[in-house]
Amino acid sequence: MRYIELMDTTLRDGEQTSGVSFSASEKLTIAQVLLQEVRIDRLEVASARVSDGEFQAVKKITDWASQHGFLDRIEVLTFVDGGTSIDWMLKAGARVMNLLTKGSLNHLKYQLRKTPQQHFEEIRQVVERAEAEGIATNVYLEDWSNGMRNSPDYVYEALDFLTTLPVRRIMLPDTLGVLTPSESYEYVKAIVERYPAHHFDFHAHNDYDLSIANVLEAVKAGAHGLHLTVNGMGERAGNAPLASTIAVLNDFMPEVKTSVSEESLYTVSKIVETFSGIRIPSNKSIVGENVFTQTAGIHADGDKKNNLYFSKLMPERFGRQRLYALGKTSGKANIENNLRDLGITLTDEDLKKVTQRIIELGDRKEVVTPEDLPYIISDVLDSNTIEERVKVINYVLTHSKNLKPSATLQVKIGEKVFEENAQGDGQYDAFMNALKKIYCQLDTELPMLTDYAVRIPPGGKTDALCETIITWSINGKDVKTRGLDSDQTVSAIKATQKMLNLLGETKATEPLPKEIELTV
Repeated sequence: MRYIELMDTTLRDGEQTSGVSFSASEKLTIAQVLLQEVRIDRLEVASARVSDGEFQAVKKITDWASQHGFLDRIEVLTFVDGGTSIDWMLKAGARVMNLLTKGSLNHLKYQLRKTPQQHFEEIRQVVERAEAEGIATNVYLEDWSNGMRNSPDYVYEALDFLTTLPVRRIMLPDTLGVLTPSESYEYVKAIVERYPAHHFDFHAHNDYDLSIANVLEAVKAGAHGLHLTVNGMGERAGNAPLASTIAVLNDFMPEVKTSVSEESLYTVSKIVETFSGIRIPSNKSIVGENVFTQTAGIHADGDKKNNLYFSKLMPERFGRQRLYALGKTSGKANIENNLRDLGITLTDEDLKKVTQRIIELGDRKEVVTPEDLPYIISDVLDSNTIEERVKVINYVLTHSKNLKPSATLQVKIGEKVFEENAQGDGQYDAFMNALKKIYCQLDTELPMLTDYAVRIPPGGKTDALCETIITWSINGKDVKTRGLDSDQTVSAIKATQKMLNLLGETKATEPLPKEIELTV
């Protein structure tokens, strides 16, 4: 098997993501996880001379790395600047430099305004100075991809020169992310075959969303190493993402191997997401929140019968688990899978009712979470115990600045419809005041509300289902009713409607026991 060496550049190239700046402590934490848990081969942690904060971050990392035997795996981007970058590295304790040189004639002529010979001589001086100081050298050919397209003679002239120097690795960046997969293969293969004794890394950017395809082709062409970032962070559209690259290599190139632990990829992804503030898209391959979630009921049914919708991308590989979403496209199989995880068993009749309730909620709410499920079951089974003689047909609730909230409602009691409006200290209070007016016409006094509690499932999401539990005093006894909805006031109204129906039942029955709670 051919070993592919991986360099993670999240802390250098990835930090060039707009708006991202890691603190020294955050950089150290990410470096520790990448080296110890993910088991990456090399880390590019910074650019020399950027700032004092960058210096302190590199110093923290090199101090830790030297104590744990990782110092030769810590790398810093440096410049052809006569040795200034080398002095910076020496003070920071780093011992491997990635020297940025020009890989296209266009960059050389219009940015540096120098001849190839002038540039090569300056490179030689820097590399010899590094060698004298005990610093190992790798070399970037900046804009190499455009160099191969537009000035290949210059690229080969530069490579002919670099291969005469004590350079460990020559790094081939698609700096602007412009390569196609076929070009990636063609250009890398030509160079590897021309210089078989030297190590070449491929550095992909994702401007055309082709970074993974280009990486795959570069490896097929013989590239010895790859540069990647966690979550595909980087300038513009970012770099080739670490997690996706590992999955592609493991599943489609069995003839190559890497050192990376797949189980740690999700952990480092979430750490970088937290520190960077750049949220992972929910559909991001491997690490996105929804990529191992089946939504359609037919898919869950197929998984249940013979794993029909499974692939090599099993979530357990990456320290994750398969989920079955709940919503309007859910079928019984989705719901049964979630119930099994909760340790709940329902009869077929109750399962049908819960399924229908989830579909109804899904029409108004994009996703019903597994955490919502116990609340939905409670609400459905609770509602089934009460005969619905009283129904709130319609209502309008208003809330305006500097005006008292008001409510207008229609209630059907038996075969008669009543309508009233009232104001209150809040929308629910206004609703109750209008309801009291209706029941006054029936010479019926509503029970006293003695407790009002609101619960949402763990996580506190703004679209979470809301369960309102209201305690009423009826004939000196406590009765609790529950309502469930994504809107808190609506859930309270549903709980109140249950009380009204229960109130009608209790007038014709034995006295209530001391405490009743309608729940599962």
